[in-house]
Amino acid sequence: MEKAPELELAGSLRWMWRQLTSMRTALLLLLLLGVASIPGSLFPQRSQNPMKVEALFTSDPTLAKWMDRFKLFDVFSSPWYSAIYLLLFISLIGCVLPRTIEHLKAVGAKPPLTPKFLNKMSGYRTVATDKSEALDVAEKWLKKHHFRIRKDSNSISAEKGYLRESGNLLFHLSLILILVAVAMGSLLGMKGEAIVNLDERFINAPTSYDNLTFGKYQKEGGLIPFALTPTNFQAKYDLTTSAPQDYTLTVSVANPVGSKPVTHIIKVNKPLTFKSTKVYLQANGYSPIVTVRDKSGKITFQGPVIFLPQDANLTSTGAIKLPDMNPQIGFIGSFVPTYSRSSTRGAFSAYPNVLDPRLLLSAWKGSLGLDTGAPQSVYRLNTSKMVKIGLKQLALGESFNFGEGSITFDGWKPWVNLQIVDDPGKMYALLGAVLAILGLLASLFTRQRRIWVKIEDGVEVAGLAKNALLGLEDEITALVAELERESTK
Repeated sequence: MEKAPELELAGSLRWMWRQLTSMRTALLLLLLLGVASIPGSLFPQRSQNPMKVEALFTSDPTLAKWMDRFKLFDVFSSPWYSAIYLLLFISLIGCVLPRTIEHLKAVGAKPPLTPKFLNKMSGYRTVATDKSEALDVAEKWLKKHHFRIRKDSNSISAEKGYLRESGNLLFHLSLILILVAVAMGSLLGMKGEAIVNLDERFINAPTSYDNLTFGKYQKEGGLIPFALTPTNFQAKYDLTTSAPQDYTLTVSVANPVGSKPVTHIIKVNKPLTFKSTKVYLQANGYSPIVTVRDKSGKITFQGPVIFLPQDANLTSTGAIKLPDMNPQIGFIGSFVPTYSRSSTRGAFSAYPNVLDPRLLLSAWKGSLGLDTGAPQSVYRLNTSKMVKIGLKQLALGESFNFGEGSITFDGWKPWVNLQIVDDPGKMYALLGAVLAILGLLASLFTRQRRIWVKIEDGVEVAGLAKNALLGLEDEITALVAELERESTK
């Protein structure tokens, strides 16, 4: 048996390029990209929740190290995810662009020549009519029904439905636009969150954020210079179900910093916009205001402390840390906006608005663990090297003497969680999604067909439905009826 010749390097590269740019490969890569995105939603990501990642390293360091080796905490910036994304991008471009060029050429071209044997085509008919006028009658009818015409001496070739292929190409070109838009957002954008108490000023600088992620080519100096101060927050809830009905945040904005402030309203679906940067109202809660004194009565801390909601009625928990007291003191606290109690749940909030507030505190003394260098959540207290020294429930204005000093519950302040996003590719992604839907609809519902009329021994009519949609037989029947009607005049 003769051995098949081996492909040279150029031939091998051409074969690889044809495989990569085939539609089958593009669909497989699109599916693979969706599967590769799943770990990003199952596991905490460093860019979004570094504290949870650190907690996994603490609880199970061996498993966390193996997960980190496979970039499961940085899925969307990992080499393997980027490789799939890049291959999909190249595959779509290599697949769609040549087809688009060929389609543009075909749009301006005449329909193909009439086949020699029409009796092998769909809907073949012979018509008893005047041959001398048949082509003129057929041409008039076909133009009226939006066919493109190619008329020869003894035949007409007509075609319509180019919108189907145009829609198919538009759909795939829109996918490329969406990929470009997503890449723009990840490379040139930023995303951050900040919890801000009412009447406190937020300056759009990296140090003001609770967490902040920059795109690869976005720098700290690229942040729009504005200052924002929440001045009022109104939340409306259903009295029966406690479900939120409306959130309204009033802010005073100076853009740029130092300019005259302007008042704006932010709602859940109405962000504050600075060019491509948007400020969203993400969540809300309460910061109990406390005053802590040492044994001598000297104030060691005074002000609001952010507590995080744990349920729909904003029962909130948090930590108060006093590293400058001797010994160091910490409190694990719960803030209850509308106090209620049950034998099974203990103290809880019966309504999200503040109607009957309580502050529940457990006091601890010892080492807060702030000198170890390990990151620590401001909302939790590490009690591994501390001793519990007291437990107290405080109403508004009450104090708790815990032996090393006292703490007074002075009031509360609402806080809002602001999400600041700069996504320069967002509008392009939206445009791509709209165009993709339009292209898909055009591709699915446009009927692409050809009809031929030929004069030899008699008048022959036949057609071809390229996408197998119904309707070709009806059109041929209508054309034949028109030809027969004209012959009887």
